[in-house]
Amino acid sequence: ADCRYTCHQECRSLIQLDCRQSQSQLSPESTLLPPCSQNVTQTVEEEQPEPPTVQEIKQKIEKYNAKVTNCLLMKLNDDGTYTGFIKVHLKLRRPVTVPAGIRPQSIYDALKEVNLAEMTDKRTSFYLPLDAIKQLHISSTTTVSEVIQGLLKKFMVVDNPQKFALFKEMRKDGQVLFQKLPLSEYPLYLRLLAGPDTDVLSFVLKENETGEVEWDAFSIPELQNFLMILDREEKDKIQQVHRKYERFKQRLQQTLKEARGKPG
Repeated sequence: ADCRYTCHQECRSLIQLDCRQSQSQLSPESTLLPPCSQNVTQTVEEEQPEPPTVQEIKQKIEKYNAKVTNCLLMKLNDDGTYTGFIKVHLKLRRPVTVPAGIRPQSIYDALKEVNLAEMTDKRTSFYLPLDAIKQLHISSTTTVSEVIQGLLKKFMVVDNPQKFALFKEMRKDGQVLFQKLPLSEYPLYLRLLAGPDTDVLSFVLKENETGEVEWDAFSIPELQNFLMILDREEKDKIQQVHRKYERFKQRLQQTLKEARGKPG
């Protein structure tokens, strides 16, 4: 507010300023412009609007259903709640923990609410397909926390739900913006406000930010598994850097070799 300093959204928490200069003393170099990144994570929470009335909800649902082209309509209940569908993109970069040697869940198991993951103590790591999409039928009272738990249950993931977070993905001015949703948020209401077009709003399940995970909630085997994963990722990253600069070295040596036979 004082020095008109501008920074990237992701850097906001890292900036420390002593704004004692007047605005006339500032140079253009003192302003950090946003980079041209196509993926920006917003951490600033939006103000929550006033809860809509039942009549307003009814009008919004009618407007929403008029735009639906795939028969996935929203339905208003007599008690003022409503049900509908959301699609969640799974963008998990790390493996998840699943029961070892367990058959896929059948329709019978789902109807009887049989939890196959609790029938064995054996665990194995598994990479979920990147950018897989799961469609969920939920209620207006279903929270983000319940959506995350429901997704993990469908894929028989036994990892602590605190490892994961649900983001809303939006497109604005040519950028893709990600905003982490609080656990108490209602995804179906956000879907209703945005309309059925997933290009306007979509939901993404990602790993939680490392600094926000409550590590005390995990068991010793889980923590050891995290360390193994991080160690492997670190080694992969080191190998990538080595390969990158090895290529640079080879190009430089080749250029020097070619230049030796030239005058000057």
